[in-house]
Amino acid sequence: MEDTITFDLATAPLRELNEKLQTLSGGTNQTAWRIANPRGAHALAVGITTPVQVLIDGHAGYYAAGMNDGAAITINGNAATGVAENMMSGRVHVKGDASQSAGATAHGGLLIIDGNASARCGISMKGIDIVVKGNVGHMSAFMAQSGNLVVCGDAGDALGDSLYEARLFVKGSVKSLGADCEKKQMGAEDAAILSDLLQRAGVAAKPEEFTLYGSARTLYHFHVDNAGAY
Repeated sequence: MEDTITFDLATAPLRELNEKLQTLSGGTNQTAWRIANPRGAHALAVGITTPVQVLIDGHAGYYAAGMNDGAAITINGNAATGVAENMMSGRVHVKGDASQSAGATAHGGLLIIDGNASARCGISMKGIDIVVKGNVGHMSAFMAQSGNLVVCGDAGDALGDSLYEARLFVKGSVKSLGADCEKKQMGAEDAAILSDLLQRAGVAAKPEEFTLYGSARTLYHFHVDNAGAY
């Protein structure tokens, strides 16, 4: 796009970039940004509260797109720990792989990871939708409270350990389920949610190819008969 503003981190500081993005007004005409030479910098494009488009043209370090509230952020590479952490709304699209804790504690928005996600993907998620086109590592969706995690590949050990009301859809195999996570019957509402997320993420798969996992609800209140699960 010819109106795209290019910010080159090889010649200007990260602090200046984030200040510019965080102070954009709602009526700004600076709606398309490209970050050149990110070179794995940490905290790229964090705390944006305006619905702008941001392309991080390369690999991102820790906590990229954290606290996003409305922006559409694309990472044209891999993302390190905590991408889209505490996102409130908007969309974050990682074109490569993501390290651990992707989408951690996020309250809303959509996180798409084209590759694999490492351990604890969606840890303590609180309403975010996450679509991982590859595999996820161990302890994914640990203490997930609400939202939806879609895994088009396989899941590692202890999936959904101590989860609350989040839905976990897995197309491949699950190495093991965490405490209080169990296989569920997928209903019409679940299938509709999954179908919508697959479409929005550009995944050519059908809901019936996935297995739904959710909370057995035995850890909501302490009971001595369930002591071994804690």
